[in-house]
Amino acid sequence: MKVLVVMGSKSDSHIAEKVTKMFDEFEVDYDVEVASAHRNPEKVEKLAKKDYDVFIAIAGLSAALPGVIAAHTIKPVIGVPVSAKLGGLDSLLSIAQIPPGVPVATVGIDNGKNAALLAIEILALKDESLKKKLEEYREKMRN
Repeated sequence: MKVLVVMGSKSDSHIAEKVTKMFDEFEVDYDVEVASAHRNPEKVEKLAKKDYDVFIAIAGLSAALPGVIAAHTIKPVIGVPVSAKLGGLDSLLSIAQIPPGVPVATVGIDNGKNAALLAIEILALKDESLKKKLEEYREKMRN
């Protein structure tokens, strides 16, 4: 099982690092790519059609990337809004207000950690070892 993390720009790498840190901790396989929905639409489409189990799309400003990926796959897509302008509210609303029929999960602004955890929860539906690691992670949070 594998996740693809896509950044709209290299400037979003600080958010991608939050995602990959969690994946490393949980030993989840992932790839990271940079592809803009506006500057590289063909690349985004090709990436969305690859055999990943979950996609995480990190995007600021108009934040079209998560929706464009979702338009090309029926796999889960998690959008991470970036605080590029307007405190990230523009990005948050762009991702959260995806039109009906092509859903995208949305986490908080700059919250790559929660995006990774949500992806891990999705993968854990079919992976008992990940489920156990998540239970242990949650237990540590309680103490």
